[in-house]
Amino acid sequence: MAESAKWYVVHTYSGYENTVKTTIEKHVAGRGMQDLIHEISIPMETVTEITDNGPKEVERKVFPGYVLVKMIMTDEAWHVIRNIRGVTGFLGEGNKAIPLSESDIAALGVEKREIIVSYAVGDSVRITDGALESFLGTVEEIDLERSKVRVVVSMFGRETPVELELDQVEPNN
Repeated sequence: MAESAKWYVVHTYSGYENTVKTTIEKHVAGRGMQDLIHEISIPMETVTEITDNGPKEVERKVFPGYVLVKMIMTDEAWHVIRNIRGVTGFLGEGNKAIPLSESDIAALGVEKREIIVSYAVGDSVRITDGALESFLGTVEEIDLERSKVRVVVSMFGRETPVELELDQVEPNN
């Protein structure tokens, strides 16, 4: 199959997200559709709720009523998912499901892209992108969670800290 799998948004009845996810997984295993339907995800976030007993960490759905499915869209795959109890349809126009764009996937954090950092705190780096392109600086802090790096750049005789994406800098050899 030349077509690669894309992420689609499946609309469900509110509260049916987990049921829909497990039902899709059962259908995929039972019908041997692992080559068409690759991954099912319900985006979750950890929130701190303040209760009478103090703060408490709670997992909450980012998009209630939606399940993300990475699949190769075929008639068979579309029918399997569309006919699952609790599914109201795909996000898109009419009966045409529209896949998520690469920028949407990155913003949602559905797929984690691993960036290998070849520099460390204290290293001299060159900025490769953005307004300060080709400036040299020193790495002050690396935040892998947020994919950010803080670089101290000398501008107009002053040391200025600048926050950049991890892939906007490279080691200065």
